Amino acid sequence: MLRAVKANKELKIDESEQAAMQAQGFDIVSVDDKGKRETIAYGAGKTVPYGNYAELEKKAAALEKELVKMKKTDKETKE
Repeated sequence: MLRAVKANKELKIDESEQAAMQAQGFDIVSVDDKGKRETIAYGAGKTVPYGNYAELEKKAAALEKELVKMKKTDKETKE
């Protein structure tokens, strides 16, 4: 089952409606029988495409972990 999600709206849609809803700025989410949700397409008109944002979030988290590790190593070296 597909759903179109935007702000506080969530609409059940067919695959034939997917492109039109995406063009209107709705994210397209697939929901399986168990309720597991997976975003399969992001709506148009966003300032930063969500895929790019998610990728940068992962990189930032990895860099923060590396920074903590380096600070710890530096602190141990000074002692």
